[in-house]
Amino acid sequence: MEIRSKRDLFHYTYAVLHHPAYRAKYEVNLKREFPRLPFYEGFRQWAGWGRTLMDLHLGYEQAAPFPLTREDRKEPVSKQPDLLPDERAKPKRLLDEKPALKPRLKALKDTGEIEIDATTTLRGIPPEAWDYKLGNRSALEWVLDQWKEHKISDPTVAEKFNTYRFADYKEPVIDLLHRVCTVSVETMKIVRAMA
Repeated sequence: MEIRSKRDLFHYTYAVLHHPAYRAKYEVNLKREFPRLPFYEGFRQWAGWGRTLMDLHLGYEQAAPFPLTREDRKEPVSKQPDLLPDERAKPKRLLDEKPALKPRLKALKDTGEIEIDATTTLRGIPPEAWDYKLGNRSALEWVLDQWKEHKISDPTVAEKFNTYRFADYKEPVIDLLHRVCTVSVETMKIVRAMA
């Protein structure tokens, strides 16, 4: 074994923690205690895989976007209710604003799609992109879950501090999903090479 620096050992460790055989063999132990690492043959190769994985995972925002197909449909026409007297007093610009579409943020693994909202769907997600897991769900599902709108039960907090609306972040989230898809696919290529 040829260890040139502490960083090489760190990269080796990162690679081993992604090895599917290691994860399967020590699945129960990894939930309860600190990992114990075996020494695999070809330390330099493992350190190289670990360095590549680390660069991918730390630089996910700079990854090249995966060429997913974006399908935008026309907004569904909804009937506007008649205005109440107090709503007629609102400034015209507030009345003209369209209500934001409710986000779906739903992963459809079997068809390789992600429904963003009623008008936007991303298609062409390869099956291996769903295989890269962060805990018990894929990286793509993790991103979708983090950007969902959550209902706040406390009325004071909901009224004064709940200003998050997915519609304000729709385009950056779509860009992030493209990049996370690339990271997931590239990660799974390295993980499969380990086997």
